Amino acid sequence: MKKYLVGIFYSLPVQLLLLHLRRYQVLLIFWYILFATISGNFLETYGANSLYLAPEYLDKVNFLSTATVGFALAIFVMSWNITTFILHAKYIKFLATTAQPFLKYCINNALLPIILIITYVLYAVHYAIYQELMNTGRIIMLSLGSLLGFTLSISIAAVYFYNADKTIYRRMEAVLTNANLKYEKKAKRRRPHFSTDGLRVDWFLSATLGLRKPRIVRHYSQQFLDSIFKRHHIAAVLIVLLAFVSLISIGYFSESKLFQFPAAASITVFFAILIAAAGAISLFLRSWAIPVLFAVLVLFNWLYKHNIIDPTNKAYGLNYINHDKRPFYNEESVASLANKDSVSADVTAYEQILSRWKEKQQEEKPVMFIVDVSGGGIRSASFTMNVLQALDSLTNGRCMQHTALINGASGGMLGAAYFRQLYWEKNKGIVKDLHDKRYVDDISNDLLNPLFASFVSRDIMGPVKKFRINGNAYPKDRGYSFEEKLDENTRGILNKTLGDYAAPEQQAAIPIMFFNSTINRDGRQMIISTHPVRFLMNHSADSSINLPQQPDAVDFISFFRNQNPYGLRILSALRMNATFPYVLPNVALPSNPVITVMDAGLRDNFGLSTSLRFITTFKSWLKQNTSKVVLIQVRDRKLGDWDSTGANAANALDFITQPLLILQTNWYKLQEYYQGDQLAYLSQVPGLNFKRVIFQYQPESKNSSASLSFHLTAAEKVDIAAALYTPFNRQSFKQVQQLLGK
Repeated sequence: MKKYLVGIFYSLPVQLLLLHLRRYQVLLIFWYILFATISGNFLETYGANSLYLAPEYLDKVNFLSTATVGFALAIFVMSWNITTFILHAKYIKFLATTAQPFLKYCINNALLPIILIITYVLYAVHYAIYQELMNTGRIIMLSLGSLLGFTLSISIAAVYFYNADKTIYRRMEAVLTNANLKYEKKAKRRRPHFSTDGLRVDWFLSATLGLRKPRIVRHYSQQFLDSIFKRHHIAAVLIVLLAFVSLISIGYFSESKLFQFPAAASITVFFAILIAAAGAISLFLRSWAIPVLFAVLVLFNWLYKHNIIDPTNKAYGLNYINHDKRPFYNEESVASLANKDSVSADVTAYEQILSRWKEKQQEEKPVMFIVDVSGGGIRSASFTMNVLQALDSLTNGRCMQHTALINGASGGMLGAAYFRQLYWEKNKGIVKDLHDKRYVDDISNDLLNPLFASFVSRDIMGPVKKFRINGNAYPKDRGYSFEEKLDENTRGILNKTLGDYAAPEQQAAIPIMFFNSTINRDGRQMIISTHPVRFLMNHSADSSINLPQQPDAVDFISFFRNQNPYGLRILSALRMNATFPYVLPNVALPSNPVITVMDAGLRDNFGLSTSLRFITTFKSWLKQNTSKVVLIQVRDRKLGDWDSTGANAANALDFITQPLLILQTNWYKLQEYYQGDQLAYLSQVPGLNFKRVIFQYQPESKNSSASLSFHLTAAEKVDIAAALYTPFNRQSFKQVQQLLGK
């Protein structure tokens, strides 16, 4: 038994695996990311595993999509083999004297690739059964797609390297034969079973998977062996260059759906290129690697500071050309917007809108609804659409008629904006059935796959391509891809500008909508609306206390009045509202200095603070003209959410990471606590009949909540739809019906 164990341990497959663990461990990071992503241990909350386990091509999870991912995984494997073959050549010199040395290396280096493809298929099958709810036939088809794609890619590489190795060996065969004959004549002792170059190898697998003993190579000069390896290295590098060119080409032609490959495939090919680059840096730069990388970073920063390159994302429709008219973002400039005259003018304008809203009601003092929707990716968008459709159905359309304002953050605003537009289309006679479930399917469709595919093929690898709106050029990056996919998912009806909504909001044909975002520079809120809202830039001051105030919000329309603010695309406003860090690019706005904005949820994930400030501003008008002010809050999580606190350390590592992550984990709870105080204050305002009705997404199982991402599985969509019928939400629907006298 010991003999067999020793033989296995000193076999080339095992020794190569140990060699990878001992040297160039940085290359194993990519393997870890792949395994962790596929198994759901890396960014599962944001849907990263769905990119691999349910890849989409031509908007469907099909045979071609899984075959493409399988093909890309094989490219990653071959890049790994090529890079490590070049790096570890000095430890396996005996392969240089055999026919097809690179193919033999791949066979003996196959432990990790075999584990990867088995892991991938098993997790994909499990995901298809329990998350995508697929039938057996379809699962088998998708699994075959993965395996055939992987096999095809490996086969193409094998044929290429077989011919390359065969050509090299044919040229060097005479020299190798003569050297071996001379050595065998001089050999006086038995040849050992291991090489003398520092890596003991007793056995290796041949091209036919037979066991072979390594050949002694001490009688070859180092120069001769290097010359053989270099010939193989050149052949291998050509493949990596081909992958690099292919990825750039995909970015160039990515306007065509045919070239919009699954994001998992693009990411995997990008990893393949990174492995090759990391190997090249380690091989050629050695100790100079870090200084050279630092120099490249300094050069990139210099080019950026001098406006030679501009990787920033833009808000489409805004004017970025007239630099001399850009507003100054400083204390004086922002404070000057919220002067008394401007605030008074804005309040008067909104009171006129509210009066027109009242004229459309059937009561002298009607009930006013204000709808707040929370952030939460596509799960919040889907839940919001489900709730609004159900409310409209149960109230025979009266709910939206009584709604004066819609406000919120991130994903919830995607669903609310789509429903508001559908409501407007219905009033114009274009949409027949506002309750059609296809609209829920629309807003629940995937946004994650094109986003990450564009991140690799456009943002990182692809050439900079631009498009124009009103004479302004904007780069096509992942922000552009997100908007285009959202536009496609919502049937093109949200492809409008802010100015397109000015008239219908002013006439109270549709509810007012605020699109919020957070300014990265100082945490102030950027409020986008069709009419100036400078009265929302400051807290409502107590008249008995004369304290100076600094605006904690900025009115978009007023601040960027010279940058064509009404030309802003609604899709861009929604994206700015839902710019989750790193997933979507921060949007740079044309101010001096330039400011960037990101997700509204950082400041107010529930939209509640802005709505309460709105109610406080108009409390006198509301007292005189409404019987009740009802805040309908649509949340993507349970109120309080006590069970998901996660305060205890599950393991020793948590004691280290918990202080770093506690703020992120509890950020929305901190907002809840603060907003609870605001609600308590508002409920005590004399003469104002204020009420809050809550709809909350509560998963059927505590451990099966829909992911916080731009992708939903079939099971998650079913779970979100079922959440409408929880006892808590049923009671909320009854409350709304009772408020409207039904």
